[in-house]
Amino acid sequence: MAAGARVANIGPRGCVRRRLIGAGALLLGVAALVVLWSLDAGRAPRLALLLPFWLGALGFGQARHRT
Repeated sequence: MAAGARVANIGPRGCVRRRLIGAGALLLGVAALVVLWSLDAGRAPRLALLLPFWLGALGFGQARHRT
């Protein structure tokens, strides 16, 4: 195998699944952020939104790089 060559770890179904998980997590994070803003919540409750945004980015990144 040539140096720097990549081998896909997931197939097309896995990419679709990771994109759906990523989109769902991002939508959940945005919805929760809107609710927290409307309730005028402080910074500490909004810190919990790190998890859905991280999962969303992770899902899209894995689908893009097929890992």
